[in-house]
Amino acid sequence: MIMRRSSDQLLLPVNPVFLWLSLFVAMGLNMVPLGHAPILPDVMALVLVFWNVHQPRRVGVGAAFVFGLLMDVHAGSLLGQHALSYTLLSFLAITIHRRVLWFSLFEQVLHVLPLFYASALVALAVRLLAGDGFPGWGVLIAPALEGLLWPVVTWLLLAPQRRPPDPDKNRPL
Repeated sequence: MIMRRSSDQLLLPVNPVFLWLSLFVAMGLNMVPLGHAPILPDVMALVLVFWNVHQPRRVGVGAAFVFGLLMDVHAGSLLGQHALSYTLLSFLAITIHRRVLWFSLFEQVLHVLPLFYASALVALAVRLLAGDGFPGWGVLIAPALEGLLWPVVTWLLLAPQRRPPDPDKNRPL
């Protein structure tokens, strides 16, 4: 029998209101007008991957597609650019979600970092195929920042699910 690490803490079930609220807050953070710098991390992609890894039955490829379309409409980009990259990102995250949860937080970064790069490269390929110019090599910095933000997002989004320590000595859990 495979045993989980003893340092793992039992989590409460996720509140669906908190889950969807966090996705809409991430979308709002992506919509903050900070200029067109390609090095800014995609907070929506980061939160989507987090919920795809932790709650794949509640947030799936369909939700990623809808949020991608909303981001396309907001950004005024080619309709489907973000939708395609978020859908691919969501599919890949759901594919590896069981494996990722067995690793420590910093080892998880090594698993999700290629997903962020794949998503960024798909979005870049769509832009280039549509006739847009190359945005510069700074576009490769954003996925690295998203990977570095993974522990922070994990800590923030799992905080409401953590159980307070229970001093009852008669219960093993």
